[in-house]
Amino acid sequence: MANIKQVIVVRKDLGMKTGKIAAQTAHASLEALEKAKKKNPREVEKWKKTGMEKVVLKVESKKELLEIFTAAKKELPTALIKDAGRTQVTPDSITCLGIGPAEESKIDKYTGHLKLL
Repeated sequence: MANIKQVIVVRKDLGMKTGKIAAQTAHASLEALEKAKKKNPREVEKWKKTGMEKVVLKVESKKELLEIFTAAKKELPTALIKDAGRTQVTPDSITCLGIGPAEESKIDKYTGHLKLL
């Protein structure tokens, strides 16, 4: 079976500080995991048994993030995260996107061109 991973894509244009990014990526990871459990429970179990690989990548704009989300959601479990706006960003700002856990090759079709955060 293929390698299983999870990818979190973070918007850099919002200027979020490290702690805020950490919180938002945690939201994305957990929400995407919950969706993946329903869609691909066997892949999730394999992911858990093989180290729960996560990769955090960056995009420079909301537009770029939404393009990835729109394409990936047709094939993969995805979680688009909107912030409540209590601290560093305005309410309902889309901060990041969680994808998977799913097969690495499927995720890479949508995120393979992105750079690490």
